[in-house]
Amino acid sequence: MPSCLFDLQGRTAYVTGGLGLIGRAVCDALGGCGATVIPLDIKENDAPSSSFVNFDASNTDNLAQKIEALENTSGLADIWVNCAYPRTEDWGMHAQNNLDPDCWVQNVNLQMNSYCLLASTIAERMAQRSNGSIINLGSIYGLVAADFSVYDGTDMTLPPAYAAIKGAIVNHTRYLASYYGSKGVRVNVVCPGGIANNQPARFVSNYEKRTPMRRLAKAEEIGGPVAFLASPAASYVTGAVLTVDGGWTAI
Repeated sequence: MPSCLFDLQGRTAYVTGGLGLIGRAVCDALGGCGATVIPLDIKENDAPSSSFVNFDASNTDNLAQKIEALENTSGLADIWVNCAYPRTEDWGMHAQNNLDPDCWVQNVNLQMNSYCLLASTIAERMAQRSNGSIINLGSIYGLVAADFSVYDGTDMTLPPAYAAIKGAIVNHTRYLASYYGSKGVRVNVVCPGGIANNQPARFVSNYEKRTPMRRLAKAEEIGGPVAFLASPAASYVTGAVLTVDGGWTAI
């Protein structure tokens, strides 16, 4: 056990969606603990470091070969974080009373299937080395029903597929944790609440009133819990659902 339980020196961490809002915060947190961080994303603009790798997490064709090539080039994955948020352009337009079956299927394929297949593929490779930590990004809305009052007075809503996708990611995480626990691979999920990202003022006000801490999260407040789960400090933690929600699910 290292002298610092959060020390990730000598570990290689891959973060899908590593150039996104949460992804950057996760990369910063893991890097701050000493890990060699490889951001995986499909956008090259403003890449945080020369270690960036162009990788489409939503494309699961020939996945085993892609992961093998990635590890051969950039190093074996000690840590893998599924942080990408692939979705269709019309994603936010489909409420329960305007359900589009094609949009549902496309988004399940883009996010749920990619998360589950990536995590499964990586877990199997880690199991061959008897070591590894996988962290998926879920959501409070994979655990509890939406409070639609936070959208009052805005044109925002929660797509119904979102709840299905995030709920599935949570339970598939548990499945992998059970299957690979004896093989040295830990699999956990972080479920954030709302994160500040220039939302309309009315939404922010509604959300703050609903949350015990009376504010939205900052992106960097998600990075720390992910780094904890990746670290030796969480060496006996697997199958856990870590809510980072300012108390939202407590009430």
